[in-house]
Amino acid sequence: MSLYLDNAATTPVRPEVLEAMAPYLTRVFGNPSSHHEVGEAAASALDDARARVASALGVRAGDVMFTSGGTESNNAAVKGLVLGALPRGRRHVVTTAIEHESVLASADYLARLHGVDVTYAPVDATGTLTPDALADALRDDTALVSVGYANNEIGTVQDAAALTAAAHERGVPLHLDAVQAAGWLPLAGLGADAVTIAGHKIGAPKGTGILAVRGRLPFEPLLHGGGQERGRRSGTPDVAGAVAIATALALAEAERTQEAARVSALRDAFTARVRALVPGARLTGHPERRLPGTASFVFPGTNGETVLLELERRGVVSSSGSACAAGSDEASHVLLAIGLEHDDARTAVRFTLPHGLSASLDPVADAVADAVAAVGSRG
Repeated sequence: MSLYLDNAATTPVRPEVLEAMAPYLTRVFGNPSSHHEVGEAAASALDDARARVASALGVRAGDVMFTSGGTESNNAAVKGLVLGALPRGRRHVVTTAIEHESVLASADYLARLHGVDVTYAPVDATGTLTPDALADALRDDTALVSVGYANNEIGTVQDAAALTAAAHERGVPLHLDAVQAAGWLPLAGLGADAVTIAGHKIGAPKGTGILAVRGRLPFEPLLHGGGQERGRRSGTPDVAGAVAIATALALAEAERTQEAARVSALRDAFTARVRALVPGARLTGHPERRLPGTASFVFPGTNGETVLLELERRGVVSSSGSACAAGSDEASHVLLAIGLEHDDARTAVRFTLPHGLSASLDPVADAVADAVAAVGSRG
């Protein structure tokens, strides 16, 4: 059986999550907006899920809305908060060039159809955005800063609290894309005004997500209709999905400190062995401030997709970067933004480790060395 090391793309659904959501797919099937016993049972479960998410994020229950995943949550945050600020004359967004496509495409939409100005604050060669660089990008009419807490390709972790403080000093709200950070990094106490989470990154089913937005902020919903989710996302709520993601988040938070420490040590040993065995291998992202489960490399002189095929032949499943760009011949926009040459960027291979990992990754490092050697021997 293959060893699956592409957990940044998706994770298996946890048994505890399946057990928790099962009643709301079967006997507790009511519409939570219905005012009868069956509907009220569903509404009670939805309220409980919302309260558990709020506790994990350190926000009010009324700030939490359930979505279909990270892409919808990022779209809703960026578009909803900026469109909500337009009547106050705020027509400027700050983000970076290394963000997830859902953030970049949302900013592009606002620029094309609403005349919003977009500034891409510079990151350094490790993918780090400094508070000073963010402060320099802000303007008097800035409506929103949108930044990823941890990068989905290279794993670099931003100082979210410091970036939020820099934005707040100018009276600008900050949206934090925490899709990759959930389960690995602290989520409460960062001060962010909006936070995005995707369920399938933390052991909940695909199609579940969270967007927490401070209730005081003007917000234009993407979906209009019956006014569910406090008027911010109309449509009949997915009660089972809400229970699932709330359960997965609570489990991840309970285990986070121990898991992060153990997996970080295994990751460090793995990256050291790969660099020792593979001449020219380069670790991308910040060497220390990175997600515990992410080890991303470029192997100059190879082709990343070919290396992946060789690894899969050896029983290791990994990726070249974001699953949203899988199969594309284009170099990663993240790697280009941190200064890699196009040819080197196309050699990227990303290993993202699971929670619960305990075995040494030495055999994986050996497989990497064999795969790179096999690809190089054909050149």
